[in-house]
Amino acid sequence: MRTPVWKRLGVLLVIAGVLGGGYFGWMMMPGGALSGVPTAVPADWSGTDVPKVVRLETNPADPYSVKIWVVPIGSHLYVHAGANRTAWVKHLERNPAVRLSMQERLYVLHAERVTGAAEFAAFSDAYERRYGRRPRNENVGEAYLFRLAAGNRGNR
Repeated sequence: MRTPVWKRLGVLLVIAGVLGGGYFGWMMMPGGALSGVPTAVPADWSGTDVPKVVRLETNPADPYSVKIWVVPIGSHLYVHAGANRTAWVKHLERNPAVRLSMQERLYVLHAERVTGAAEFAAFSDAYERRYGRRPRNENVGEAYLFRLAAGNRGNR
């Protein structure tokens, strides 16, 4: 006798839940407010161990966080959405205040959209070195690339 499809699917969901930490934390699903030890922003990120994927929180009034690739270059971190005007991009357009969580540390930053071709090219080169491929959409006029820097220019 064959096991019903719904039972097989249920077993797979339970296994995925256990492997995913119970909340599917390994997936790139949005979440809410981030937590961690408040940490001073380093003067130069190149001397730190920045993981390839971090959590970025936007929209202080109703926190919205995403897991995202990040590229450290000197005193800045860069996050890129390609030409996708995602929810976090819309939030940054309204309020540049962000919090970034990595390795149980929490950093308060502000975001500014990159509009210069030279800075975008430097980011693209660093992105390729870090991830082994060029970023999606390298047209600075179409792509959403944000420079994250120390400070808080939005409402927190």
